[in-house]
Amino acid sequence: MGYGALALVIAAGLVGPLVAAVGRFAPPVVVGELAAGVVLGRTGLDWVHGSDPLLSGLASIGFVLLMFVVGTHLPVRDPNLRAAAARGAGVAATVGAAAAIVGVALAPTVSLHRPAVLAVLIAASSGAVALPVLQSLPADRTVVVTTAWIALADVATVLTLPFVLAVGSVPRALLGGVLVLLSGAALYVALSSARDSPAVRRLRHLSHDRGWGVDLRVSLLALFVAAWIATRFGTSILVAGFAMGAAVAFVGEPRRVAQQLVGLGEGFAIPVFFVHLGAQLDLRGLLHSPSALRLAVVIAAASLVVHVLASLAWRLPVASGLLSSAQLGVPSAVATIGLQTKQLTATDAAAVMASVLVTLAACALGAALLGNRGQLPDLTAPHPT
Repeated sequence: MGYGALALVIAAGLVGPLVAAVGRFAPPVVVGELAAGVVLGRTGLDWVHGSDPLLSGLASIGFVLLMFVVGTHLPVRDPNLRAAAARGAGVAATVGAAAAIVGVALAPTVSLHRPAVLAVLIAASSGAVALPVLQSLPADRTVVVTTAWIALADVATVLTLPFVLAVGSVPRALLGGVLVLLSGAALYVALSSARDSPAVRRLRHLSHDRGWGVDLRVSLLALFVAAWIATRFGTSILVAGFAMGAAVAFVGEPRRVAQQLVGLGEGFAIPVFFVHLGAQLDLRGLLHSPSALRLAVVIAAASLVVHVLASLAWRLPVASGLLSSAQLGVPSAVATIGLQTKQLTATDAAAVMASVLVTLAACALGAALLGNRGQLPDLTAPHPT
């Protein structure tokens, strides 16, 4: 289909902003993008095919940039989190242990007989959705502990996911993951050192004045080298994107690198990814499959129950549990990797993504209970403070 399909997918991606602009209770942009993909894909008109090589390649780039954006949301430079890190880790560990038990208990009852995958889905928290909400609130004890909890859970589930979905050698994938993380550390060192170099400052100044885009070129080079390492060793490219985003988050200001990559992702590649993913989902099959519907209900309900009970166990309000149950990046990765490796059917992938809508609604309720009166944020990097 080539460029015609690409033009159609980009047009479909505009549905996201149009839906999100309706009002305060409108869904995030990605919901509209997924819905547009469902209409144009195998569930609806069948105009967009997941096997199209051009769309598949661009969607893969969008996936890497999505995980980069998720990584940039880590509040690693927030001094308030140091005091709350131990308590946040305790809550996250409680959720992880409970999710593992629930995953083992419920795996035989659903169509996805993968306890480890279920556990990761249940334990996941979306920092890209929840952390900007928390950053808009006064930094009291509840907000700081919840922020630490979500950030640590986000890191843990993202780094665990490639191994529970690994189809090759786990030790080799683990080695690839270590190399990708080392490349993220190298990017951090390079960015930190470059800021103090007169030659680099001059080059960046010329690039800014003459429109060379040197920052963007170097950032894309680092990102795609990390993605190449990941694919070479059988590790998911989600780790590559996440590690590079975390490196930028550690560096902090200047934020030009993050802003340029987020602009490229949000304006082009990430909408292509979500529309392409929606086109591969079999929503009709989900509605006619009791086992798949049960899978969607199990993931959503188990996630809400586990997160709320963990928050109560650690003397946090129910709102913290609802907010931390928000999911987006990890389920999207499960659906994408599962479809690519044939570990998930299109119906099971639809069930996984359907559970996301429930958790986003719960997150919106939790945000309102904590005092946030705005709309759930979209996948944009937080502004530097």
